[in-house]
Amino acid sequence: MAEAGAHLTSAAGKEQPSIFELLAQESLMEAVRPALRHAVKVLAESNPSRFGFPWRRFDELYLLLDLLLQNHFLSHCSASFSENFYGLKRVSGGRGPPGRLGLPGKSHWRSLLLLCLVPYLRAKLEAKLARQRDEEDFSIRLAQSRSQRLYRAAVAAYPYVSSAWQAWLFGQQLLFVFGVARTHNPLLWLARVRLARLNVQDIRDMELKSSETGNPAEGSLVRRAWWLMSQAARGAAVSLSTSLSLGVFFLQFLEWWYSSDNQSTVKALTSLPAPPPPVHLQQEPPPGADGRNCPLCRRLRTNATVLSTSGFVFCYRCIYVYVKANRRCPVSGYPTEPQHLIKIYSPES
Repeated sequence: MAEAGAHLTSAAGKEQPSIFELLAQESLMEAVRPALRHAVKVLAESNPSRFGFPWRRFDELYLLLDLLLQNHFLSHCSASFSENFYGLKRVSGGRGPPGRLGLPGKSHWRSLLLLCLVPYLRAKLEAKLARQRDEEDFSIRLAQSRSQRLYRAAVAAYPYVSSAWQAWLFGQQLLFVFGVARTHNPLLWLARVRLARLNVQDIRDMELKSSETGNPAEGSLVRRAWWLMSQAARGAAVSLSTSLSLGVFFLQFLEWWYSSDNQSTVKALTSLPAPPPPVHLQQEPPPGADGRNCPLCRRLRTNATVLSTSGFVFCYRCIYVYVKANRRCPVSGYPTEPQHLIKIYSPES
């Protein structure tokens, strides 16, 4: 037990990082995504016409930025952005000492795919499952086909699959703490790499790579075009990494501020009265218009339902079909989900 306790603070050979460093670098990237997502959501709610597309395609745009950023760091630092932030590098798996800076081609591409695609697919799957549960809670149950029944079975099985993955991850971390495993995460094992600390020679190699830009003045047009594209991608990656390095603590603060555990404090500090309706809606209604009509079908509302995001009232069938297809309010353009529909029970009904 004493040897295992020493492993927590001083790794053998001064190359093996501690479990605390590894968990800290993982939490760094986990905090960046929700913070950026909230920032885009605030922009979309303030100006839906301009920032609605980035909000609707946030996962795909974040995937592109993540691919650009992680590929740059894997190519020049043999590490992901968060690993390099904590002074770590990726080396090929094995029991021998870490070699020079640089990953083989297969390890590079496996690392890139597991770093970027796995979080993207997981986020899309969880969003799809959450949306499916909300639609089942706020819609009428109809006759289901075989594919729909299989889909519902997959939705029901996902929590068990997620729990099994978390148990595997926890077991892998325990094996790493006690020196049995060389990696703390199954994704590193799948990529056939492990993490080690950077040394002086690694820093010199990174400085040498950054100085070797190489301008192919002589060569084919395709080669020069490829060099220009690589330089543009490298410049974008450097700018993105620099801005993230400077703003990572601010993003972590945003993630904490808008976390579920802090919502009561946020509501107490930011509770404001409801804003007035848009100016064009305060004008006199045209002749023949009636406040009891649905803004979508222009007929007398049936089964009146209000959108909690904007306050406008519609027919339930009209607004449910529209929100399910467009995910926004048809009048104000605010981002909206089916769970934002609220049934109005009037004395006449």
